[in-house]
Amino acid sequence: MGIVYQKNKKTGITYVYKNEAYWDRKKQQSRAKRTLIGKLDQNTGEIVPTRPYRKGAEQEMIIPKRPGPVAITKIRRDFCGASHLLDQVGEITGVEADLKACFPDRYRMILSIAYYLILEENNSLSRFSHWQRLHVHPYGEDIPSQRSSELFQSISEEERMMFFKKQGRRRIEKEYWAFDITSISSYSETLSQVKKGKNKEHDRLPQINLALLFGEQSGLPFYYRKLPGNITDVKTVKQLMAEFDIMGYKKGRVLLDRGFYSRENINLLFKNHQKFIIGVKLNLNYVKKALEEERDNLQLWSNLRPQFGVYGLCRTIQWEYEQERPNKGDVLSSKRRAYLHLFYNPEKAAKDQAEMNDYLTVLHNDLANNTREEYRMKDYDKYFTVTSTPKRGMKITPNEEAMREAARNYGYFALLSNEVNDPFEALSLYRSKDIVEKGFGNLKDRLNFRRMQVPSELSLNGKLFVEFVALIYLSYIKKKMQDTGLFENWTLQGLLDELDTIERFESPEHGRLIGEVTQKQKDIYAKLGVQSPSL
Repeated sequence: MGIVYQKNKKTGITYVYKNEAYWDRKKQQSRAKRTLIGKLDQNTGEIVPTRPYRKGAEQEMIIPKRPGPVAITKIRRDFCGASHLLDQVGEITGVEADLKACFPDRYRMILSIAYYLILEENNSLSRFSHWQRLHVHPYGEDIPSQRSSELFQSISEEERMMFFKKQGRRRIEKEYWAFDITSISSYSETLSQVKKGKNKEHDRLPQINLALLFGEQSGLPFYYRKLPGNITDVKTVKQLMAEFDIMGYKKGRVLLDRGFYSRENINLLFKNHQKFIIGVKLNLNYVKKALEEERDNLQLWSNLRPQFGVYGLCRTIQWEYEQERPNKGDVLSSKRRAYLHLFYNPEKAAKDQAEMNDYLTVLHNDLANNTREEYRMKDYDKYFTVTSTPKRGMKITPNEEAMREAARNYGYFALLSNEVNDPFEALSLYRSKDIVEKGFGNLKDRLNFRRMQVPSELSLNGKLFVEFVALIYLSYIKKKMQDTGLFENWTLQGLLDELDTIERFESPEHGRLIGEVTQKQKDIYAKLGVQSPSL
């Protein structure tokens, strides 16, 4: 049984149905029966039950009674220490409460699969049956592969958006939100959004793109969106602004890398009253002009911040804002104040030079060995000239002027903001954006999502949602480990394994007993901000 949400486009009312699957013997196929159970309250996200035509059993089905304690019917001994940690994290972050509100009949299954993905690194779901025999988890029973597939397919877009909305409300109002996109490769020929596209790893497989939104202070993700693999970063900001509006995220603050920069996007951010810090390319005319004017001043001692290892200064600029007005058929123009932050990093300059030297060597070898890569074609022509004669053969001549021009800006970079006028405050906030990269790493490596292996769009959507839930838990634990210095003595897996040695014993005659909890384990729980397990 599942819950289905359906919005009436005319009235705007969202109706909630109980969806029950059954097997049609005549047609030899799976079918579903829907029963109306209520309406969705848009403000609270709660289900308002319909008035039943009959009293009694039907009413009890619509408004279930609060379950009491689960009776102990057999003797069991399970590992519970790591599961206890995840229980507490779910309460602290509000994930469990929000899942329960959005998936009242399935949230325990979602949590159990998320727990498994976190605790059993890189294991497929086929191993869940074995794992659950030895571990305490929210659902408390086995979830066979067929059942997990049905769960993934039952997760609707409306339920997902409701969860994002609830999680977003829990974030700090003045917190900046770091937004970025990664690619996930796939061998699938049936998923519609799997397309050929560019990616940082130069993987030649088709892919989908995944956008993630993290809180800069909390370090927690609270929104994601799946995109076709051929969509570039710069095209996503408009849709992001639209979904902010849908979810009620008013006047947010976003951190964006320079791949999202365009005049259209900056105008859109101004139009939507979004505060932003965004990376900008040095070859933009207004950036180039400011840098040439400030190049000498930038490296003055007074502009150095040793704790950052960076020189920095701010230029107040007038942004040429434009807004198209389709109804009036004109363009509104005005000036908006913005802050252009210019930086020079000597270590980055040396690193840029070394990386460029290595890259030029690769380009030269490709040309010499006739092994050119398509994505490097522009750079071959930019940095080298290839000539060939019958007597002397092929000659490769470096374009020293182009190399010298590239080296001119090694170590320099720039940020643009419409709120922060202190360059080092802007830099500190911008550097926190790497939490998104770490989130992508957790999703791909630890949660085993580097390659998609799902049979359908519905399965992909549902599995990705459960992976995202697991990512929230992982992000919380990793941030706590970072903040409290636990990484000095523990890896993430080592810490979870240490807690997972704690046992819970239960029997009908004696109830539940928690095994020994060592002082080392108590210290870990304390640093992670949770209570040690007890009865």
